[in-house]
Amino acid sequence: MRILILGGIGEAVRLTQRLAPVHTVTYSVAGKGRALDLPCPTRMGGFGGAAGLAAFLSENGIELLIDATHPYAAQISRNAAQAAQATSIPLWACRRPAWRPQPGDDWRGVADWAGIVAALRDFRRPFFTMGLEPLRHAAEIPLEQHWLVRCLAAEPLATPRLTLLCAAGPFALEQELVLLRESRVDVLVAKNSGGDAVAAKLAAARQLHVPVVMLERPTLPKAEREFAEIERLAVAITNYQSF
Repeated sequence: MRILILGGIGEAVRLTQRLAPVHTVTYSVAGKGRALDLPCPTRMGGFGGAAGLAAFLSENGIELLIDATHPYAAQISRNAAQAAQATSIPLWACRRPAWRPQPGDDWRGVADWAGIVAALRDFRRPFFTMGLEPLRHAAEIPLEQHWLVRCLAAEPLATPRLTLLCAAGPFALEQELVLLRESRVDVLVAKNSGGDAVAAKLAAARQLHVPVVMLERPTLPKAEREFAEIERLAVAITNYQSF
């Protein structure tokens, strides 16, 4: 079966490694990140919107489209849904369950960047774990704040009010506790990514009584079949006989 997988550098990579020896798989990852060593063709960057993706599906005889992107990659998921509908190709998706606050958590939900800024007014040393977005606002850092930003990769910034950490999970609880203590973090800013790879930061925040400003998830389009775990998706593909 010819499969196109839209993913990142985590669970979808493991899915690809499992499927590639059996099926004709193409892997697509948007943006920059770790170099991927996969046993199949890999595309870096986008397709040119939903129309470009639909053209790729048709031209390459794709029989199954898998959306295994990050829960916040909403535009990619929308493009996938539109392309699948335009080409009548089945779309399956992995929709990782969101984290839920636990006893002792102090979460403040926000919908966008403006909400984050408003929620941080009373804090001085926020720790951002939500990708590159904070770096785009480095010139707007309030004089009384110092930002700690962790992301996969980024160009260094020449500002004394921002510390950049380029790192990828998984992170251990003890690592996160040390980082929060040594950096004197007084608030954590995160996306509700779900999964285990970066969940330790939430446990560390809970243990140290650090509030969490949580960016709420975007609404994603429906897929023909949706799975909460990559493993279940892989098993379903193995058992998929209607092609």
